[in-house]
Amino acid sequence: MKKEMLLKKLRSGGLDQQLVTLYGDDEKTLSRQRARIEHAIGQFDVYFPGREDISLFSAPGRTEIGGNHTDHQHGCALAAAVDLDVIAVVAFHDEGIIRLKSKGHDMGIVELDDLIPRPGEKGKSVSMIRGIAARFAQRGITVGGFDAYTVSDVLSGSGLSSSAAFETLVATIIDTRYNDGKTPPVELAKIGQFAENQYYGKGSGLLDQTACAVGGLVFLDFKDTENPVVKKQQFDLAAAGYRLCVTDTKGSHGDLEDEYTAVPEEMRSVARQFGKEVLREVDEDAFYQRVPELVKSCSDRAILRASHFFRESKRAEEEARALEEGDLDRFFTLYRQSALSSAILLQNLYSVTNPTQQGITLGIMMSRRVLGDDAAVRVHGGGFAGTVQAFVPVDRAEEYARVMDSIFGENSCSVLRVRPFGGVRITE
Repeated sequence: MKKEMLLKKLRSGGLDQQLVTLYGDDEKTLSRQRARIEHAIGQFDVYFPGREDISLFSAPGRTEIGGNHTDHQHGCALAAAVDLDVIAVVAFHDEGIIRLKSKGHDMGIVELDDLIPRPGEKGKSVSMIRGIAARFAQRGITVGGFDAYTVSDVLSGSGLSSSAAFETLVATIIDTRYNDGKTPPVELAKIGQFAENQYYGKGSGLLDQTACAVGGLVFLDFKDTENPVVKKQQFDLAAAGYRLCVTDTKGSHGDLEDEYTAVPEEMRSVARQFGKEVLREVDEDAFYQRVPELVKSCSDRAILRASHFFRESKRAEEEARALEEGDLDRFFTLYRQSALSSAILLQNLYSVTNPTQQGITLGIMMSRRVLGDDAAVRVHGGGFAGTVQAFVPVDRAEEYARVMDSIFGENSCSVLRVRPFGGVRITE
């Protein structure tokens, strides 16, 4: 669409139907999104002057609702796409190059005749672009060039998977233009995971990318990681009277790589005692029968973390079933059990190398202070530092966010909606 035509449509409310679907019908929110998109188009003009035909794309962040640290052991999880997203203004061309400028980051440039991994790009977003383009090429799809400017509400370190949102965005752009949008969402997720694992240099499961690519509230079973079970849950959280709130406790993520790595490694150390690589392949009853033997070959914490996995993976299934049946009381009971398991067995509320920094525990304590001792609140995502998640009654959400912001800083608490779509072209 011509840039001026798109701007006119945006300003006149011609895109409101699409925006309502993605962000809800609150006029204040819609006004902010219109302004955000218009600003992004202006910035696109700064970096890519002369490009007149443009498109708008969006990909969501995600929140983990059930299944804390289960995906890397091929377990089950419950997750949801949210209305915080990364948007892109895109102009396609036939120059054989991708140029992508993200707000606050250097320009990423990928020449499409050179898609071999570059060691110097590890840990940089340009490596994800190169890896995604390479994976499409490996699948026999001829990838063409484009220029893009992106801006994200899914802030890095927020626990809402900014990297998976970015990967989903780039994959959606390429698939929409150069493959007629034919790639199924789960395959887009695998493409993103491939880029993150093989090019970016970070080992990750498939939960984040799948939740971002599929959209909505989804149950995920990773027993077969090549063909995971993905089932959308038809449950309207807002209609049930709750909002999902995630609070960034602003703890430092520096020097936490060892903590994150230790969780799957310790779980695998237990699995290997049974001749397996992941705990999903281990019989739970056999595990408990062999605890007296395991304490001689595995650390106590590894055994506790394995115990967390067995119950947590099953609990995610039970949570999904409770939502399917509309049994919110049962869901909240399971959710609180998950919170206790993460705290006592998984032990990811704070770092053992910096035990005086306990923002997550503080956030949970204050959540219970505001919402009551039986509040549905727990650590969110990887843990150790980062975010707290809570289910908050609609009429208490503003109060709750105000209290959390007073402790952790302005806009620390995000009051979220479940977004029904994964990566999309807004202008369609």
